[in-house]
Amino acid sequence: MTITKKTDIRSLTLPQLKEAFVEKGDKAFRGQQVYEWLWKKSALDFDTMTNINFETRNWLKENYVINAIQVVDKQISNDGTIKSSFKLHDGFLVEGVLIPADERMTACVSSQVGCSLTCKFCATGKMDRARNLTPDEIYDQVVIIRNWAMHHYGKPLTNIVFMGMGEPLLNYANVMKGIEKITSPEGLGMSQDRITVSTAGIAKMIMKLADDNVKFNLALSLHAANDLKRNQIMPINESNNLKAVGEALKYFYEITGKRVTFEYIAFKDFNESLQDAKELLTFCKQVPSKVNIIEYNPTGDGEFEKADANKIDQFCAYLERHGIIAKVRRSRGKDIDAACGQLANKRHEEALVIE
Repeated sequence: MTITKKTDIRSLTLPQLKEAFVEKGDKAFRGQQVYEWLWKKSALDFDTMTNINFETRNWLKENYVINAIQVVDKQISNDGTIKSSFKLHDGFLVEGVLIPADERMTACVSSQVGCSLTCKFCATGKMDRARNLTPDEIYDQVVIIRNWAMHHYGKPLTNIVFMGMGEPLLNYANVMKGIEKITSPEGLGMSQDRITVSTAGIAKMIMKLADDNVKFNLALSLHAANDLKRNQIMPINESNNLKAVGEALKYFYEITGKRVTFEYIAFKDFNESLQDAKELLTFCKQVPSKVNIIEYNPTGDGEFEKADANKIDQFCAYLERHGIIAKVRRSRGKDIDAACGQLANKRHEEALVIE
C-alpha cells in the first residue's frame, strides 16, 4: 500500500493554490477563498471553511495538511508577561512571549529552532540550531499571541519583535515571507512600522535588508561596543566586527531612512562602566539611533549576573546627557522561565530524561 505524503497547503502561493483548483476541474476563485481562510481568518481546520462545499473540503483533507503549531506550556508572570513553548509539527519546540506594557501589547516571536550563534549569555545559544522556522510557523506564533492579548487583556496586539529563539537574518527568506503574511491586506494587515527584526550583527544581511528597502524596524543586539569584549560574549563578532557592522548600519540608514535601535544588556562587572558608556556613545553616533539598556534575566548557569540598578541608571543618564535617546528596560517575567530559550530548553531536557 502506497501512502502519499500530503502537501502543507500553506506552503503554496496564491497562484499555485488557484492552479491546483483549476487542475481539479474547479474554479480558480476557490483557491482565493481557501487562501483567505488560511491567512486572513487564520483557519487551522478545513471544516471551518464554511463557504467551501463538503465535497471540496474532503478533497482538501485528502490532499493537504495544515501544519499548525500547538501550545505546549504556558506561564503567566505576576507582571502580566505570558510565555509559552510551542510544539511544531515535527516535535521541535520554540518560544513566544506576550509583553504587556501600558497601551502596548508586544509579541516576541522565534525564527529558528535553537541557534547557531552561541552567544554566551543566552539560553538559546546552548541549543544547537535544528532548523529554520517556516513562514506559517512564524505567522502562527503571532496569531496565538494576538489571541492572548485579547483574551487576557481585552486589547489588540500592537507590536511584534523578532527577538525570540534564533537569528532572523540567518532565516532571511522565511522571515520576510512570514512578515508579508502578517502585514499584507490578504493576511493579518498589521503595519510594518510596528515590527522590529533584531540581529546579532550579520553585516551582509543588514545590507540586504537595505537593498530590499524594508519598511520594518531594525535592532542590533550589541551588548558591548568594543571588539575585545564583544568577541568574548558573541562569537559572531569575530567574523562581523563592529567596523563591518557599523558600515552596514550606515548603509541601511542611507537607503531606508530608519533609525536603528541598539539593544544593550548590562552585565555586572563586564560592560556597565563609564568607559563602556563612552564606547557605546561613540558607536551610536554613526547613525541616528536609540538605545535600550536591558536588565539581564539570568539563565540559571551563574556565568553572568545582572548589573546593579544604580549603575544601569548612571549608564543611561550618561548617554542621555550626550544626546542619545536611551531607556532602561526592566526585566520582565522574573518569576517564570523568561530568559530567551529557557523554557524550550527546559522542556527539551525533560523530554530527553523521559526518553
